Amino acid sequence: MGRKVAPSRKIFTLERLGAKCPDMTEKPYHHGDLRAALLAAAEAELTEKGVEGFSLRSVAKRAGVSHAAPAHHFGDTNGLLTALATEGFTKFQDTLDAREVGAIDDRDRAVRAGLGYLEFALARPALFRLIFSSSRPDFAAPDLVAAANRAYQHLVGLVASLGGGETDIIALWATSHGIADLSADRRMQVLQGKTQKEREAMIRAVLQRCLPGGTGS
Repeated sequence: MGRKVAPSRKIFTLERLGAKCPDMTEKPYHHGDLRAALLAAAEAELTEKGVEGFSLRSVAKRAGVSHAAPAHHFGDTNGLLTALATEGFTKFQDTLDAREVGAIDDRDRAVRAGLGYLEFALARPALFRLIFSSSRPDFAAPDLVAAANRAYQHLVGLVASLGGGETDIIALWATSHGIADLSADRRMQVLQGKTQKEREAMIRAVLQRCLPGGTGS
């Protein structure tokens, strides 16, 4: 799991993420703690340097552990990016789930999911790009397949609850993703200068149009 760290060093160096930085007077990493710390460091590294500048050594340095620690847990750079993408889909779905709390009906739930899509893209643009645009993760890895399928099946369920089919799935997914992608790149100029309430009202109206039986009202 890497060489023993001297007592004067910090275990975590994740100040950018707002994480607590305990000193070595506290108990050392457990297996799961180190893995979680490396994934948090990996997301911070991806956000700062992009996938092109991403490396195991830099992630280890950011997490304050031996450079061998990421390789021990993830094998290589692509292995770490695959694990990060798996977590990314989980966080993506968690964001949608949180947005859907309090929905008044199935239609409102689907619209809220679309707003959650946008929320995730704006809050975690690097992770958003990794799971939807990058070819670096191994999308045949079982854990990543399961996490991605969970998100997709959630979309299917939202549409099915409204009596929709495959065409409606494409419409909701493409619309939600397009809005999120353009907004994350700051290219959705029509939304610039509007209040959050005004922006959400416009997006809600767009999402309503692509749902089964939508009228655009």
